Amino acid sequence: MPSPSSRSRRRRAATLGGVGLLAALVLSGCSTERVARGWMPSDPGITEHTEGILNLWTGSWIAALAIGVLMWALIIWCVIVYRKRKDDNRLPVQLRYHLPLELLYTFVPIVMVGVLFYYTATLQEEITNPDVEPDVHVTVYGRQWSWDFVYEDEDVWDAGTPAELDGTMAPAGDLPTLYLPVDQTVEIQLRSRDVAHSFWVPAFLYKEDLLPGVENEFIITPGEEGTYLGKCAELCGEYHGNMLFNVEVVSAQEYEQRMTELRDAGQTGELGSELDRQNAADVPDPTTVEGADD
Repeated sequence: MPSPSSRSRRRRAATLGGVGLLAALVLSGCSTERVARGWMPSDPGITEHTEGILNLWTGSWIAALAIGVLMWALIIWCVIVYRKRKDDNRLPVQLRYHLPLELLYTFVPIVMVGVLFYYTATLQEEITNPDVEPDVHVTVYGRQWSWDFVYEDEDVWDAGTPAELDGTMAPAGDLPTLYLPVDQTVEIQLRSRDVAHSFWVPAFLYKEDLLPGVENEFIITPGEEGTYLGKCAELCGEYHGNMLFNVEVVSAQEYEQRMTELRDAGQTGELGSELDRQNAADVPDPTTVEGADD
């Protein structure tokens, strides 16, 4: 009959084997590309900034993992080397100060934080204050619980309705859709009609708040055509989860075609702050009318 210690060893071996098998299954389901980008929901080239953000993200994790491995190695080394031996009842030498060691664990973290801060601040400055002239100007209005898109250069607009949730959290044809031309620099101005919202497109690795009475904006250059899901990232009320939208990055020809469709539908003119909650007492809802007048 196996001894208790033998059964315990077998249980530990089975547990370790199960953990190893689970890890192998998890890792086998992860592509090399996903691992390389740190499981972020984007790829380099989707916008002009995604590659820099991905590099900062994965670089930070690599540095953190390297430091973690080093710290665990030092801890284990100390546990093994300086463990209490049998029949050794003497106390180790007691040190009150160790100036080189104290300088080391003060200086090294300062350098680490400084390097991380430098690269973060540099990338943030490139994203928030780019030295470029936009080709396209779009104003996005967030409201409970949908979105309005105003294409300022074309003098047309598109007003959305709350999404019908189906549990998939994927782009759908009935969602409000923002059209952007590929490889053109777009300035997106963000406004709120009522409460605090947040414009977030996970594939762009960037989000910006929409606050009542505050005019925020950011500049982006989409680099790959496709349909990307966006959502409100700020809890804004009962139907916050319905504030989904699509971003359709299309060719210049498709973009012009969409602008023509909106113009032919009569969706021209202003769709601005006159529809904000504090201004909209006597203004009809744009989603219930055929068009808007200048």
